[in-house]
This record gives sequence, structure tokens and C-alpha cells, in this order.
Amino acid sequence: MKRNGVWANVDAGTLVPGDRIALNSGAAVPADCVVAEGQPIEVDQAALTGESLPVTFKAGDLPKMGSMVVRGECEALVSATGASTFFGKTAAMLMSVKSVPHFQMVLNTILKVMVCSSLAVVTIVFIYLLAKGQAVLPSLAFCVVLVISSIPIALPVVSTTTMSVGCKTLADKRAIVAELHCVEQLAGMNMLCSDKTGTLTLNKMVLQSSKAYAPGTDKEAILRFAALAAKWKEPAKDALDTLVLDAVDKKPLDAYEQLEYTPFDPSTKKTSSVIKGPDGREFTVTKGAPHVILDMSSNKSKVGEAFEAEVEELAQRGIRALAVALQYSGGPINLIGLLTFLDPPRPDTKETIRRAGLYGCQVKMITGDHSAIAKETARQLGMGVNILKADALPSLDTSKPLPSTLGADYGEMIEGVSGFAQVFPEHKFLIIEALRQRGWVVGMTGDGVNDAPALKR
Repeated sequence: MKRNGVWANVDAGTLVPGDRIALNSGAAVPADCVVAEGQPIEVDQAALTGESLPVTFKAGDLPKMGSMVVRGECEALVSATGASTFFGKTAAMLMSVKSVPHFQMVLNTILKVMVCSSLAVVTIVFIYLLAKGQAVLPSLAFCVVLVISSIPIALPVVSTTTMSVGCKTLADKRAIVAELHCVEQLAGMNMLCSDKTGTLTLNKMVLQSSKAYAPGTDKEAILRFAALAAKWKEPAKDALDTLVLDAVDKKPLDAYEQLEYTPFDPSTKKTSSVIKGPDGREFTVTKGAPHVILDMSSNKSKVGEAFEAEVEELAQRGIRALAVALQYSGGPINLIGLLTFLDPPRPDTKETIRRAGLYGCQVKMITGDHSAIAKETARQLGMGVNILKADALPSLDTSKPLPSTLGADYGEMIEGVSGFAQVFPEHKFLIIEALRQRGWVVGMTGDGVNDAPALKR
């Protein structure tokens, strides 16, 4: 941290807005901050937003407390600390959840109806006995016995025992039941809101397909050259390197010698290696963002139009692409191919959603990932592609009580879409609350910090 012109290592809890901090590769972001002028950095914020790959932050962007710098270094100005941070507001939403369980509400309703009915009947009986000439005290004693016998005192005990048997059944299916009343609420659930990354999908980017743009180049060759643009003999330090190295056979790579290696730079969006092949020829292989590789390729005039159309079509579907270029010593740089990657759905997700529909339970996707990626995942799962962004939802002030008009104002809109993308934890929380106010019995599933408030609600 730099304060009063002096750099020093300090406890993150002592930071205040306006402090200048250094963000370095491998370090956690200690507070919400604004990136200062300088080189961009890559930040992994999957735990906060669910995004599968690191996000590039440039000057003026806002990294959030709780995320991790995976590449690059820069300075930043602290903009918020403690409860005012994105993470702090998420924690405040967790603390704000205080509600009576649905099962307890049902029991209370039953007991109220039974008690009111019993009192009405007993009053009639008491008046009837007095009209028939019975003494007051014997009539009152009879009515007291009648009231006690008509109230279902054992109902909570019987219900608890029944749900305990249900917990045993669920435990046999490897489900963890934290609270007994959840069994009844799950049985009556008619709306399930689900996170995408790691819940509906594997949270693991895998190779989808490839396309060659050079004669005599096939999928294996494109993958091999992409792997040569990484340190294949060492553990992968980059998400894209991991994708490529996991998809290629590494044994043939041992015949090549890596002479130079330029790691990925967020400002150039590419990485390259100088390689000596088995035949002794030297060449340079580069992989990176499609538009960057295309601009540096000499065959852009030949393949540029088809390449850009392909990349645009992939972008609309939310599929990430990686371009590969090759240059032999003294020769031109040629774009040779395109690799596409996607975080695929879990093998059983589509069938699970279909069966949920058969049981009368609707499923909606709520994710912090990009809307194009959300639409492609929803399309593959048969959920529909009517995915809205977070700007269709209101903001939440955690210092004030939840508005009681959420369901009336936004419920119909939420019910009519397949899900939401690019949302923050507060949006997931508000979606759940709006549906609850509309009378839905709502379930939530997710695996990140950004899902915690909605899960609690």
C-alpha cells in the first residue's frame, strides 16, 4: 500500500478509500478498487460472478474484493472497504434473511384453523348446555375437555417423525438435509432457480471443434502447434494453455525443442514460442485472440472474410475461440486454424431439467456469466433462449428492508423468461424474493459466493 508517498506492507483491514495499492500476479484483491493507468491485468472472479475464465481489467475498471489476480501487475486506488464492498454487501444480504420456514407456516395455519373451529363449536355447545338447564361449572368443564381433545397437539411430533423418515430416504441417495423442514419445502417446490457455471455445467472448458485455414492442416496439427506455443513440459499456468494441453497428445511434442517463449500478455492477448523441429527447421508459433492473430497474418486477405464471419457466429453463441498462426524462419506469418472451447453442460443436466418439468417444477438459469454464453447453454439444455441481462432488474439497498412490491413490479417479467445473465448476488436474491412474493415455492442451487444470499433466502 502507498500512503503519504511511502510504500508499506499493511494489514488489509487498515485500508481506507483513496489508498493506492499494488495488484500483482497471484495476489488477492484486498478491497474494491479502481485500476490506475498502466498495463491491464487478468482477474479471476469466478467465485463472485461465476465467469469461467479470467477477466481483463484496464484503467478505470473495478476489480472486486475477494477476486484473484492471475496475470499482470498494476496499481489501483481503493474505492470501498468492509461492508461497502461487493463482498460486504453480499454478506449483509445473508444476515438480512430472517423468515419462518414454509413448513412452520403450514402448521401454524392448520393450528389456527383448528383452534378457531374448535372455539366456535365449543361456544355453541356451551350455550346449548346452558339452554338445556345444565349447571355452569359442569358445562364449562365439559367444554374445556372438548377444546383440548379437538386441538391436534401431536401434529408437530407426527410431522417431524414423518420428515425424519424422509431424511433417511434422502440420505440413502447421498443428499445432505440441513434442516427437517426442508424436506417438505423441497416436495412442494414448483420453481427452481439454478446457477450455470459448475451447477448446470462442468465448470471446465473443453475443446469443441476446430477449423483449418491453411492447406494440409487438420485438427491434430492445429492442436499440436497450439500446444507448442506453451510450456508443455511444465504444469500449465494459463487457462488457455490448460485447455490446449489437456486436449493434445504430449508424446509427439518431445521431438520439438523450445528455444524461446513469450508468455501471455493481457495487453497483446497472445503468446508465442520459437521452436526447433525434428528436421532442424526453426519456426515461430503464436496463439491468442482471433482478431489479434488475424491482424498479424499475411493471409488475412484470403481467409479474413470467412474467418471473421466464423468468429462472429461463435461469439453470438457464446463460444470462445483461440486462433493459431505459424511462421517459418524468413517466411510470412500465416493463420492456420481456429480452436473453439465451451464449458459444456453436465451429462445429466438436460434430463434432470426435463424430469423437473414433468413434476411441475419450472427451472430458470441465473448466472453471472456473459449473456451469449448463457443463451448457448440454455439452448443446449432445452430451456429456451429468452435470457435477460441484469439491467432489467432493480438494485438493492441492503440498509433498508426488502420492498414488499417486488413480486407485483417484477414478478410477471421474471416468470416469463428463461433466466438472467450478467447478474450479481443482489440480483439473484431479488429474483428469489420476487418469486416468493408471487406465491412460488422456490428452490435455489449454486456453488459460489455469489449464490450464497439467494441460497439462504
